Amino acid sequence: MKLNAKELRVSEPTEEQLSKIKRKQIFIILDNILDTYNIGSIFRLADAVAARKVYLCGKTETPPYHRISKAAVGTEKWVPWEHVKSAEEAIMRVRELESKRVKVIAVEQAEGSCDFRGADLREPVAFVVGHETEGVSKEVLELCDEVVEIPMFGVNRSLNVMVSLAMILSKII
Repeated sequence: MKLNAKELRVSEPTEEQLSKIKRKQIFIILDNILDTYNIGSIFRLADAVAARKVYLCGKTETPPYHRISKAAVGTEKWVPWEHVKSAEEAIMRVRELESKRVKVIAVEQAEGSCDFRGADLREPVAFVVGHETEGVSKEVLELCDEVVEIPMFGVNRSLNVMVSLAMILSKII
């Protein structure tokens, strides 16, 4: 089905539309993501998978901000989010909310990481993505239950943080 631009982007959903969203037990934790277009795109991803909440941590910019809004196409207005001091704090909050049943998975190239295609990504789950250059901090990696990465077969050794998260989220929905 081909949709027009207006049908593709609901700028202001009704209360009825919002009440019908069955939020999944998917949490997204942004560990010092600096690019506001990445942040906005992650809001759009969170809306697409009906994530329960997005945690904006540390130096991650928060709405309202025009560049976030532009990339998010308004989704930052209805996707639940919270700014917290650190990703470590966000992990603790997620585990408290869900009685410690939430599996926390970092999306990062790190020693001991495994191919995301073989990982157990079932809900309840929290995904941690990190700074565009420095990645997920070592302190945060130590708190995660698992670290997954996307295999790279070309010359380039990494993908954009939003693209990586999209690949992972597409596997679980």
